[in-house]
Amino acid sequence: MVKVAIFDYGAGNIFSLKNSLEKVGATVDIITNFDRSNEYSGLLLPGVGNFDPAMNSIGDFSKTQFLDYVGNMPVLGICLGMEMFFEKSEEGKEKGLGVMDGEVIILPNSMKVPHMGWNNLEIKKPGKLLEGVENGSWVYFVHSYRVKPNSNDIITAESDYGIKVPAVVEQDNFFGTQFHPEKSSSVGKIMLKNFLDVCKT
Repeated sequence: MVKVAIFDYGAGNIFSLKNSLEKVGATVDIITNFDRSNEYSGLLLPGVGNFDPAMNSIGDFSKTQFLDYVGNMPVLGICLGMEMFFEKSEEGKEKGLGVMDGEVIILPNSMKVPHMGWNNLEIKKPGKLLEGVENGSWVYFVHSYRVKPNSNDIITAESDYGIKVPAVVEQDNFFGTQFHPEKSSSVGKIMLKNFLDVCKT
């Protein structure tokens, strides 16, 4: 059984994510600090909260310290958690973790913000999270911002809102989804299981 940790920013209910992970075979701890990295095979940054408070809850961790803590441990960032991987966000003034090059920008005025609902995935390239996921699969989004990577090479799937929105990113041991896999029915379940499979290796 894989033991993973969900980092709690103190911003909302993350128990649906915990329950979803347990249903696909994980043992899950909810943590509020990074004292015990060697106990876990994977780390999840959940999708609730706002950028600056979430970054502040991590504390004075620099990019280097965060990378030292994580090492080769797989990390899954969901929605806000994925946005934290980048260098900065229009949602706040704090620096992001900077493990992926690029920024986070607000969705265009032409869209109702926050964007809430089901959208389908356009798979751009193979990825570990997407194994067994069919092109065109529907997943559930709740967000007001989108990531804008410096390189499209890290984008494995997009969604089309009239503009292309990166939906899944992968770089080394960092994996991100703009949508909520824990709210995305059987497709999300496949992705969470795929993440746990990465944690086992």
